[in-house]
Amino acid sequence: MDEIVIGPAGPADAGEILTLQRAAYVVEAQLYDDPHLPALVQTLDELTAELTGDLAVKATLGARIVGAARGRLDGPVLRIGRLVVAPDQQGRGIGTRLLAAIEAAAHGEAEWFALFTGHLSSGNIRLYERCGYAETHREQVRPDLTLVHLMKEHR
Repeated sequence: MDEIVIGPAGPADAGEILTLQRAAYVVEAQLYDDPHLPALVQTLDELTAELTGDLAVKATLGARIVGAARGRLDGPVLRIGRLVVAPDQQGRGIGTRLLAAIEAAAHGEAEWFALFTGHLSSGNIRLYERCGYAETHREQVRPDLTLVHLMKEHR
């Protein structure tokens, strides 16, 4: 059986990561009854631009990308987003490894790591808390959606 390999992602990975992102966010869309989540409507050109300018990592199993994460430096803060794992690969520790890898990609540049998730995404919140993140605040973006913001100090 092939092993999961974590490494840098780039613009050439955009098509496969976009497909993965859409598959992973379908569950979130159903949870929030919103098929228009930004991750689901992002275009290939937008994602390619992000992968050109931002930090990005991927998890591969053989030739298949099964996970990815992106981060953007904002002063001393790495803002982490779009941490995705293929639905059939979840529960194998890939998300934890991707989170550690995107944090490591900002080594020497970030003093803090920040991310957010929806209030109903309890699995995501548990993952982030296990990885040392603490809730800083909640942001009501519409009546049925509250974003939970979490941060962690770089050590």
